[in-house]
Amino acid sequence: MLIHLIAAARPNFMKIAPLFHALKNEDWAAPIIVHTGQHYDINMSDAFFKDFNLPEPDLHLGVGSGTHAVQTGQVMIAYEKVLMKDKPDLVVVVGDVNSTMAATIASIKMGIKVAHLEAGLRSFDRTMPEEINRLVTDALADILWTPSPDGDENLIREGISKDKIIRVGNIMIDSLEMLRSKIEKQATYKEFGLNKGYYALITLHRPSNVDNPEILEELCKILIRIARKLPLIFPIHPRTKKNLENFELINTIDRVDSIFLTEPMNYIRFMNLAFNCRVAITDSGGIQEETTYLGIPCLTLRPNTERPITIKKGTNQLCKIDNLENKLETVLSKNNTQKNDIELWDGQTASRIAKSIKTIFNHSN
Repeated sequence: MLIHLIAAARPNFMKIAPLFHALKNEDWAAPIIVHTGQHYDINMSDAFFKDFNLPEPDLHLGVGSGTHAVQTGQVMIAYEKVLMKDKPDLVVVVGDVNSTMAATIASIKMGIKVAHLEAGLRSFDRTMPEEINRLVTDALADILWTPSPDGDENLIREGISKDKIIRVGNIMIDSLEMLRSKIEKQATYKEFGLNKGYYALITLHRPSNVDNPEILEELCKILIRIARKLPLIFPIHPRTKKNLENFELINTIDRVDSIFLTEPMNYIRFMNLAFNCRVAITDSGGIQEETTYLGIPCLTLRPNTERPITIKKGTNQLCKIDNLENKLETVLSKNNTQKNDIELWDGQTASRIAKSIKTIFNHSN
């Protein structure tokens, strides 16, 4: 059974890695990695593939950066050509990037079954391009693998048949557990002269936080005040770095001794920082889940999240610029929150997906 695994950026590869290995161990499955090339960070080092024990992608679509419409259109055109040559039995898309939606549309129009991994996540904010990608992908896909009960509920509320919905758990926890021993052997935080539990980890990249010069300047002032109490490690996203430089703000934080600006890190080094930090401050998606799983406080600088279970059952809190410092003070005044186990966030999601595929296709034959 030929199965295409679609990936466009680092987080996608992290999500397909456990599934690739689970399928590779099955004699009925032939998993093929399709690399769309959508994101600029796609020039991943050999170490990345070595860490996840992944082979080089079997197919490269070579789609570069561009507007949302350009990226979506180019992925559809390039992937359609692939599908016309050698139709897979199943296309697996992950997450919510433009390539996720584009590969889904191209496949469905050619009568090829599509499964969406991480289905049902909703922020209910249609100003986010990712939300549009999620809605379209879930409306079209044949199989919807959800990570948590809220995903099931969102899909049912949207009128999607329960027969399509299969809760399998959180694939990112599989990735974390797959590399846990390597992560724990690292001591990335020591490179900055810091101790375990005595620093904050910062990741910021969303346009709402970093594209407006006034907002970014205010964030810099807040980070400087926070750094007087708690050292900050800040791996800078290329978008954020570019804006800090363009708005002439980078020197204001780079000169602060207790703020450590770094280049983006590979997964193992970054996760070692996450494992050992006192608190994470972020506007990203995945780290909300990982800190919840690890029981580490997380302050998410966004008005909403597509991962509400991290707030309901985890350690995550939404915050705004004007209440970030107060929420951080509250976090620091308490002991670290103990983690709550979330059903099916157990490192076995990939094996459940493999069983799901086998069951579905055996029944359909």
